[in-house]
Amino acid sequence: MKIIAIAAVTAGGKTTIVNEIKQQIKNVKSLHFDDYSFEGEVDDFYSWVMQGANYNVWDLSPLIKDICEIEKSSKCDYLLLDYPFAYCHEALRDYIDCAIFIDTPLDIAMARRVLRDMKNATGEEIRKEMEIYLRYARIAYIQMLKDILPSSDYVIDGTKELAEKTDEIKKIILSL
Repeated sequence: MKIIAIAAVTAGGKTTIVNEIKQQIKNVKSLHFDDYSFEGEVDDFYSWVMQGANYNVWDLSPLIKDICEIEKSSKCDYLLLDYPFAYCHEALRDYIDCAIFIDTPLDIAMARRVLRDMKNATGEEIRKEMEIYLRYARIAYIQMLKDILPSSDYVIDGTKELAEKTDEIKKIILSL
């Protein structure tokens, strides 16, 4: 079994790609970072970056446990991790056979996030979220581009159409 991390900034397309690939390649399972609650989760990303952006503060034990269970009990060919950190977390890096980063421009990711997460928000709530993003959260997005993108095995252009990105990532996966 090959374990492939699909990384990107928030709303960069990780989940969409993972779900699309699962429909197109047989014997694929997936685990999704957002389905977990982790000890050490960062609430204040600005402070996290200012203190050195240590990805190891997240205790990924629950995710690692599930990876190990799938490795032991499953006959799947590929395990896709919808996971933002690629090789940057020490406890998880040795499990990963390949890390693919979807390089989605921050403006596109932000637009997707607002459209996805703030469907019923008021204009004032959206403006407040934009202020928080500009003042505190954007720095974490930039940090990911500095750390995760260059540590990945492959970088995919996040501005491409879904079918094009999916085909490109499928070719990588099937070549492993």
